[in-house]
Amino acid sequence: MTKDYENRIELLQGTLDLLLLQTLQWGPQHGYAITHAIRANFGEALRVETGSLYPALHRLEWRGWLKSEWRLTESNQRAKYYRLSPSGKKPIGV
Repeated sequence: MTKDYENRIELLQGTLDLLLLQTLQWGPQHGYAITHAIRANFGEALRVETGSLYPALHRLEWRGWLKSEWRLTESNQRAKYYRLSPSGKKPIGV
């Protein structure tokens, strides 16, 4: 891999991370709801696929910026809900 390619990947991952943190500031959500919220805000201009969403959520959880827990949805389905942790609520660089 070239350095330019690696930098581009890091930029895209960072942008997705910020988008997820922004989306979760309104409260805990499961993956499908997060995708729906992003689509509602950006339409088809920005599509977050499952193959990018869940690795990003896990990456943010590993960094300590998100917490997760299994709950039942409104339709009585079991889903993992993600929420901001205290460090995930801090402005970047603080």
